[in-house]
Amino acid sequence: MPRADPTPFEAAVIAVLATTEPGDVMSYGDVAAEAGFPGAARAVGGVLRRHEGLPWWRVVATNGRLIPHDPDEHARRLAAEGVVVVDGRVQPRSE
Repeated sequence: MPRADPTPFEAAVIAVLATTEPGDVMSYGDVAAEAGFPGAARAVGGVLRRHEGLPWWRVVATNGRLIPHDPDEHARRLAAEGVVVVDGRVQPRSE
């Protein structure tokens, strides 16, 4: 259950994720660094679990691997936003 008032870290992670748009993909480390807490990648996962409504599917491992509890749902949501996932890994966009 989310707290009524998020911690400063949680608020910073929520703010970073609020700037993402459909098709954006970030690593847990990227989210932590942009939130001002480099090195707190693992804690980003905790924020995603505690706060409903965040675009959790836009966050992947540094190597592009999907690592939620439901990788099929993760891949489905990313695909719906135009992100290519092959064998459980986000593929680089061809520019």
